Amino acid sequence: MAARTPRSLAALLLLAAVLTGAALVQLGTRGTAAADSPPVVAAQPPADPGRELFLRNCAWCHGQDGAGSQYGPSLVGVGEASADFQLGTGRMPLASEQADPQRGEPAFSPAEIDALVGYVGSLGGGPPVPQLGPGDPVSGRDPYVRNCASCHSSTGTGSVLPGGRHAPDLFAASPTQVAEAVRVGPGQMPQFSQHVVDDRELDDLVAYVQQLGTEQNRGGAALERIGPVAEGFVAFFVAIPLLLIVIRLLGRKAP
Repeated sequence: MAARTPRSLAALLLLAAVLTGAALVQLGTRGTAAADSPPVVAAQPPADPGRELFLRNCAWCHGQDGAGSQYGPSLVGVGEASADFQLGTGRMPLASEQADPQRGEPAFSPAEIDALVGYVGSLGGGPPVPQLGPGDPVSGRDPYVRNCASCHSSTGTGSVLPGGRHAPDLFAASPTQVAEAVRVGPGQMPQFSQHVVDDRELDDLVAYVQQLGTEQNRGGAALERIGPVAEGFVAFFVAIPLLLIVIRLLGRKAP
Protein backbone atom coordinates (compact mmCIF):
# COMPACT_ATOMS: atom_id res chain seq x y z
CA MET A 1 0.00 0.00 0.00
CA ALA A 2 1.20 3.50 -0.74
CA ALA A 3 2.17 5.67 2.21
CA ARG A 4 -0.32 8.38 3.12
CA THR A 5 0.71 11.89 2.26
CA PRO A 6 0.66 14.71 4.80
CA ARG A 7 -2.28 16.24 2.90
CA SER A 8 -4.44 13.11 3.33
CA LEU A 9 -3.58 12.92 7.04
CA ALA A 10 -4.64 16.51 7.50
CA ALA A 11 -7.94 15.80 5.77
CA LEU A 12 -8.60 12.84 8.07
CA LEU A 13 -7.82 14.91 11.16
CA LEU A 14 -10.16 17.67 9.96
CA LEU A 15 -12.97 15.16 9.38
CA ALA A 16 -12.49 13.67 12.85
CA ALA A 17 -12.61 17.13 14.42
CA VAL A 18 -15.85 17.98 12.58
CA LEU A 19 -17.53 14.72 13.66
CA THR A 20 -16.42 15.21 17.28
CA GLY A 21 -17.80 18.76 17.34
CA ALA A 22 -21.13 17.65 15.91
CA ALA A 23 -21.41 14.95 18.56
CA LEU A 24 -20.69 17.45 21.34
CA VAL A 25 -23.31 19.89 19.98
CA GLN A 26 -25.92 17.10 19.88
CA LEU A 27 -25.20 16.09 23.48
CA GLY A 28 -25.46 19.70 24.62
CA THR A 29 -28.82 20.14 22.89
CA ARG A 30 -30.23 17.05 24.57
CA GLY A 31 -29.01 18.21 27.98
CA THR A 32 -30.62 21.63 27.53
CA ALA A 33 -33.94 20.09 26.46
CA ALA A 34 -33.91 17.79 29.48
CA ALA A 35 -33.17 20.71 31.80
CA ASP A 36 -35.97 22.83 30.30
CA SER A 37 -38.64 20.09 30.50
CA PRO A 38 -40.93 20.17 33.58
CA PRO A 39 -40.14 17.68 36.34
CA VAL A 40 -42.28 14.57 36.54
CA VAL A 41 -44.60 14.82 39.58
CA ALA A 42 -46.07 11.70 41.11
CA ALA A 43 -49.88 11.56 40.93
CA GLN A 44 -51.49 12.68 44.19
CA PRO A 45 -54.43 10.73 45.63
CA PRO A 46 -57.77 12.58 45.34
CA ALA A 47 -58.61 14.74 48.35
CA ASP A 48 -61.36 13.55 50.72
CA PRO A 49 -64.17 16.14 50.38
CA GLY A 50 -65.66 15.05 53.70
CA ARG A 51 -62.42 15.67 55.56
CA GLU A 52 -61.95 19.03 53.84
CA LEU A 53 -65.45 20.10 54.92
CA PHE A 54 -64.77 18.80 58.41
CA LEU A 55 -61.53 20.76 58.75
CA ARG A 56 -63.20 23.97 57.55
CA ASN A 57 -66.40 23.73 59.58
CA CYS A 58 -66.11 21.23 62.43
CA ALA A 59 -62.49 20.85 63.54
CA TRP A 60 -62.55 24.01 65.66
CA CYS A 61 -64.79 22.25 68.19
CA HIS A 62 -64.21 18.56 67.50
CA GLY A 63 -60.46 18.62 66.83
CA GLN A 64 -58.41 18.11 63.69
CA ASP A 65 -58.81 14.33 63.87
CA GLY A 66 -62.33 14.30 65.35
CA ALA A 67 -61.08 13.28 68.79
CA GLY A 68 -62.64 16.32 70.48
CA SER A 69 -61.27 19.42 72.16
CA GLN A 70 -62.08 21.73 75.05
CA TYR A 71 -64.89 23.16 72.91
CA GLY A 72 -66.61 20.00 71.70
CA PRO A 73 -66.86 16.23 72.25
CA SER A 74 -65.09 13.49 70.35
CA LEU A 75 -66.82 12.13 67.26
CA VAL A 76 -64.89 8.87 67.32
CA GLY A 77 -67.47 6.15 67.83
CA VAL A 78 -70.63 8.24 67.33
CA GLY A 79 -71.30 6.72 63.91
CA GLU A 80 -72.91 7.80 60.67
CA ALA A 81 -76.48 7.84 62.02
CA SER A 82 -75.67 10.46 64.64
CA ALA A 83 -73.82 12.69 62.16
CA ASP A 84 -76.61 12.40 59.60
CA PHE A 85 -79.27 13.26 62.19
CA GLN A 86 -77.44 16.27 63.62
CA LEU A 87 -76.52 17.70 60.22
CA GLY A 88 -79.77 16.82 58.46
CA THR A 89 -81.92 18.48 61.14
CA GLY A 90 -79.77 21.61 61.25
CA ARG A 91 -78.74 21.04 64.87
CA MET A 92 -75.10 21.13 63.86
CA PRO A 93 -72.93 23.09 63.48
CA LEU A 94 -73.76 25.26 66.49
CA ALA A 95 -73.60 29.02 66.21
CA SER A 96 -71.56 29.03 69.43
CA GLU A 97 -70.37 26.51 71.99
CA GLN A 98 -73.00 27.75 74.47
CA ALA A 99 -75.90 27.40 72.02
CA ASP A 100 -78.57 24.75 72.55
CA PRO A 101 -79.01 22.46 69.52
CA GLN A 102 -82.35 23.21 67.88
CA ARG A 103 -83.95 22.00 64.66
CA GLY A 104 -83.38 24.38 61.77
CA GLU A 105 -82.41 24.58 58.14
CA PRO A 106 -79.37 22.42 57.33
CA ALA A 107 -76.16 24.40 56.87
CA PHE A 108 -74.92 22.03 54.15
CA SER A 109 -76.24 20.62 50.90
CA PRO A 110 -77.31 16.95 50.75
CA ALA A 111 -74.07 16.07 48.93
CA GLU A 112 -71.98 17.85 51.57
CA ILE A 113 -73.89 16.12 54.36
CA ASP A 114 -73.23 12.75 52.73
CA ALA A 115 -69.52 13.58 52.53
CA LEU A 116 -69.34 14.67 56.17
CA VAL A 117 -71.33 11.63 57.31
CA GLY A 118 -68.95 9.37 55.42
CA TYR A 119 -65.94 11.01 57.05
CA VAL A 120 -67.38 10.76 60.57
CA GLY A 121 -68.22 7.13 59.88
CA SER A 122 -64.61 6.52 58.83
CA LEU A 123 -63.50 7.50 62.35
CA GLY A 124 -64.97 4.18 63.50
CA GLY A 125 -67.79 2.89 65.67
CA GLY A 126 -71.41 3.90 66.13
CA PRO A 127 -74.60 2.83 64.37
CA PRO A 128 -74.97 3.28 60.60
CA VAL A 129 -77.81 5.20 58.98
CA PRO A 130 -80.87 2.90 59.33
CA GLN A 131 -82.16 1.27 56.17
CA LEU A 132 -85.92 1.27 56.64
CA GLY A 133 -88.34 -1.19 55.16
CA PRO A 134 -92.14 -1.02 54.85
CA GLY A 135 -93.77 -0.83 58.27
CA ASP A 136 -97.22 -1.46 59.71
CA PRO A 137 -98.57 1.57 61.62
CA VAL A 138 -101.06 -0.61 63.52
CA SER A 139 -98.23 -2.75 64.89
CA GLY A 140 -96.12 0.37 65.47
CA ARG A 141 -98.51 1.81 68.04
CA ASP A 142 -97.36 -0.58 70.77
CA PRO A 143 -93.60 0.22 70.62
CA TYR A 144 -94.46 3.93 70.33
CA VAL A 145 -96.68 3.92 73.44
CA ARG A 146 -94.15 1.79 75.31
CA ASN A 147 -91.06 3.85 74.50
CA CYS A 148 -91.98 7.28 73.11
CA ALA A 149 -95.38 8.55 74.27
CA SER A 150 -94.27 9.43 77.80
CA CYS A 151 -92.10 12.24 76.39
CA HIS A 152 -93.49 13.02 72.93
CA SER A 153 -97.15 12.57 74.02
CA SER A 154 -99.63 10.09 72.64
CA THR A 155 -100.24 12.35 69.65
CA GLY A 156 -96.58 13.05 68.80
CA THR A 157 -96.86 16.77 69.56
CA GLY A 158 -94.12 16.78 72.21
CA SER A 159 -94.25 17.98 75.80
CA VAL A 160 -92.42 19.85 78.52
CA LEU A 161 -90.24 17.60 80.68
CA PRO A 162 -88.87 18.03 84.22
CA GLY A 163 -85.82 20.23 84.60
CA GLY A 164 -86.89 22.67 81.91
CA ARG A 165 -86.30 20.17 79.13
CA HIS A 166 -88.54 19.85 76.11
CA ALA A 167 -89.40 16.89 73.90
CA PRO A 168 -90.11 18.24 70.39
CA ASP A 169 -92.99 17.25 68.16
CA LEU A 170 -92.25 14.53 65.63
CA PHE A 171 -94.02 15.88 62.56
CA ALA A 172 -91.04 17.76 61.08
CA ALA A 173 -88.83 14.65 61.14
CA SER A 174 -88.40 12.46 58.09
CA PRO A 175 -88.78 8.67 58.48
CA THR A 176 -84.99 8.25 58.46
CA GLN A 177 -84.55 10.96 61.08
CA VAL A 178 -87.10 9.27 63.37
CA ALA A 179 -85.21 5.98 63.03
CA GLU A 180 -81.85 7.69 63.61
CA ALA A 181 -83.13 9.36 66.78
CA VAL A 182 -84.28 5.98 68.10
CA ARG A 183 -80.89 4.39 67.45
CA VAL A 184 -78.57 7.19 68.64
CA GLY A 185 -80.60 8.99 71.35
CA PRO A 186 -79.76 12.64 70.56
CA GLY A 187 -79.57 15.12 73.42
CA GLN A 188 -81.48 13.95 76.50
CA MET A 189 -83.32 11.22 74.61
CA PRO A 190 -82.42 7.64 75.58
CA GLN A 191 -80.85 5.35 73.01
CA PHE A 192 -82.88 2.31 71.98
CA SER A 193 -80.76 -0.59 70.78
CA GLN A 194 -82.02 -3.53 68.76
CA HIS A 195 -82.47 -5.43 72.03
CA VAL A 196 -85.19 -2.92 72.99
CA VAL A 197 -86.62 -2.02 69.57
CA ASP A 198 -85.61 -4.46 66.86
CA ASP A 199 -85.46 -3.54 63.17
CA ARG A 200 -88.97 -4.78 62.41
CA GLU A 201 -90.45 -2.85 65.33
CA LEU A 202 -88.49 0.20 64.20
CA ASP A 203 -90.07 0.00 60.74
CA ASP A 204 -93.53 -0.24 62.33
CA LEU A 205 -92.84 2.56 64.83
CA VAL A 206 -91.70 4.93 62.08
CA ALA A 207 -94.82 4.11 60.04
CA TYR A 208 -96.98 4.89 63.09
CA VAL A 209 -95.26 8.25 63.64
CA GLN A 210 -95.83 9.14 59.99
CA GLN A 211 -99.50 8.27 60.40
CA LEU A 212 -99.78 10.51 63.46
CA GLY A 213 -98.76 13.45 61.32
CA THR A 214 -101.53 12.84 58.79
CA GLU A 215 -104.48 11.96 61.04
CA GLN A 216 -107.57 14.14 60.76
CA ASN A 217 -109.25 15.69 63.79
CA ARG A 218 -112.68 14.10 63.87
CA GLY A 219 -113.72 15.78 67.11
CA GLY A 220 -113.83 19.33 65.79
CA ALA A 221 -111.26 21.93 66.88
CA ALA A 222 -107.81 20.39 67.04
CA LEU A 223 -106.52 22.50 69.97
CA GLU A 224 -103.06 21.80 68.52
CA ARG A 225 -103.73 18.09 69.21
CA ILE A 226 -102.26 18.41 72.68
CA GLY A 227 -104.27 15.58 74.17
CA PRO A 228 -107.30 14.97 76.40
CA VAL A 229 -105.78 16.41 79.59
CA ALA A 230 -105.10 19.77 77.97
CA GLU A 231 -108.51 19.73 76.30
CA GLY A 232 -110.15 19.14 79.68
CA PHE A 233 -108.11 22.00 81.10
CA VAL A 234 -109.44 24.32 78.39
CA ALA A 235 -113.00 23.15 79.01
CA PHE A 236 -112.76 23.63 82.77
CA PHE A 237 -111.06 27.03 82.85
CA VAL A 238 -112.60 28.59 79.73
CA ALA A 239 -115.90 26.98 78.82
CA ILE A 240 -117.32 26.58 82.34
CA PRO A 241 -116.53 30.19 83.43
CA LEU A 242 -118.14 31.47 80.24
CA LEU A 243 -121.19 29.34 80.94
CA LEU A 244 -121.43 30.73 84.50
CA ILE A 245 -121.22 34.29 83.18
CA VAL A 246 -124.04 33.62 80.73
CA ILE A 247 -126.19 32.08 83.50
CA ARG A 248 -125.56 35.09 85.75
CA LEU A 249 -126.50 37.54 83.00
CA LEU A 250 -129.67 35.63 82.25
CA GLY A 251 -130.51 35.60 85.96
CA ARG A 252 -130.24 39.38 86.17
CA LYS A 253 -132.69 39.81 83.31
CA ALA A 254 -135.26 37.52 84.89
CA PRO A 255 -138.26 39.40 86.52
